[in-house]
Amino acid sequence: MLAERRFRVARRIARSLLAATVLTAVSTFTPAHAAEPILQTEESDVVTLPPGGPHRVLVEDGVYRHSKDGRVYVVDLDTGRLLGMVQAAYNANMVADPAGKAFYVAETTWERGNRGKRHDMLAAYDPRTLEMVADIDLPGRALITPKKPDMAIGADGHYVYVYDSSPTNAVHVYDTALKSVVRTVDVPGCGLVYPWGNTGFSSICGDGSLANVQMDAKGKPTLTRTPPFFVPDRDPVFEHSPEVGANGHVWFISYSGLIYETTLGTQSSVAKPWSIQEAAGLKAASDARAPFEVTWRPGGWQLAALRARDSHLFVLMHKGTFWTHKEAGSELWELDLKTHRLVRRIPLAAHSMMVGVTQDAQSRIMLTDEAGDLVVLDGADGKPVRKIGALGDALIFTAAPGE
Repeated sequence: MLAERRFRVARRIARSLLAATVLTAVSTFTPAHAAEPILQTEESDVVTLPPGGPHRVLVEDGVYRHSKDGRVYVVDLDTGRLLGMVQAAYNANMVADPAGKAFYVAETTWERGNRGKRHDMLAAYDPRTLEMVADIDLPGRALITPKKPDMAIGADGHYVYVYDSSPTNAVHVYDTALKSVVRTVDVPGCGLVYPWGNTGFSSICGDGSLANVQMDAKGKPTLTRTPPFFVPDRDPVFEHSPEVGANGHVWFISYSGLIYETTLGTQSSVAKPWSIQEAAGLKAASDARAPFEVTWRPGGWQLAALRARDSHLFVLMHKGTFWTHKEAGSELWELDLKTHRLVRRIPLAAHSMMVGVTQDAQSRIMLTDEAGDLVVLDGADGKPVRKIGALGDALIFTAAPGE
């Protein structure tokens, strides 16, 4: 019996030693668990940009590969930085307040993405916070490829004009103080908007004339018409012809390269046209009556820009036949509008569909290329300053302070 008790005690002791050995092994080879990190709560904020200078510009990107995702970029040309962007859905248009108080985007969406109820809208943005400060429904807007004259703003920023073509040709007048559309003005047979002064605008008509609209103190419009000044099926003018809205001066550029200096008003006047090619010492280009003549011609999307302080016009030019008005420019021609002389020809490293220019003494020229780069040149000598690579997908037009 004594031997049996000794055997049971020894067996218990052996089991205890084995358990302790296993526990020691496990504790030796099991790594220690670190304390779980405490996640910090994310906080959102709004960055306020400092006051913008003459080289802070707006650039519209149509994003044609998926154009419901259009954008307007805020870009600093001096640093090459993208400072921010806002949505500009589907063939949008934009204008900037002349005093820099806001900028406006007209856009279109559908409730179910690509179908459902359509919404035409006008949004106003604070240029420093990019916060929306107004968001109103429009009666409609012309849902066409974006061009600057699809929308415009008066010289004092009080009225924004939005062109519409459904059910008829008309312009919706948005009052920025009341934040509402106060009037729709019919412009039968005419299209686009070229503002003059605080309360007037003109439209180009299908017969080559101009329709001129003056609104009185109560917003009541009076419409007058000019005689035709160009033949639309022989030598049309580009919609993106540059303008100074404050004094109502616009320089309509024809497909062949004629420039019609026009003073807009209730009785708009058009000066005798002169030829871009003749200003460069070449023969004037042919119109549609001789369509196969190859020569230097204007072309592109935003194909021209005006620097008002010295009356210099920048035009994208290419070699081609008459109906090549959509071709990108291989050269940029700088013209003096006072003397009708060519100042310089700037060969471009890459063909460009768009040119813009700032209005200051140290002006900058903006170009683009197929890669969506924004190329910046010195406005004094035309030499490269920088390239903002892959800024967008389809850069189509710009807005610079003081235009």
